[in-house]
Amino acid sequence: MDKPWKISRGPIAATELDVEKANAINVLLIRPVGVLPAKAGDPVLPFAVGLFNELRPLLKPDAGVTTLRRATAAYVHCRRYYFASAQPDSMRHSLEGEPVEPLSSEDRLVAQKRFLSLKQTTGKADAPEETAPVPTPLLSKSQQIRAALLGKRNAAS
Repeated sequence: MDKPWKISRGPIAATELDVEKANAINVLLIRPVGVLPAKAGDPVLPFAVGLFNELRPLLKPDAGVTTLRRATAAYVHCRRYYFASAQPDSMRHSLEGEPVEPLSSEDRLVAQKRFLSLKQTTGKADAPEETAPVPTPLLSKSQQIRAALLGKRNAAS
């Protein structure tokens, strides 16, 4: 696997879990950002290099940078983000969700390897990750963020 994929699967649709992770980021910001999916089925868009530095000024005064960094890491280190980044036609996107530049073949290859590694680890095919329907309790912001970041781990309990 020394070469990036040549056949595109087209836009990679976000799952409910991806949207939860995106919401964990948006809840920390003074306004939602267009690069994140708002609902299941929206495309997963790879971030432009340095996008985190553009997110930091949008941080709410009561939210911490470390929390934003963790929420962002949870989003960008998931299987579908890597899968979207590994596509031959994948583009990096601005805060508003506008394409700014293609991913380099090196970055696509790294994403491809990480995707395949995660896919093998979980033992799942490229299918949307299923989440059990749970009634939404009223949670504080920190509880919502923690739930989104730990949701996958708690689902296994």
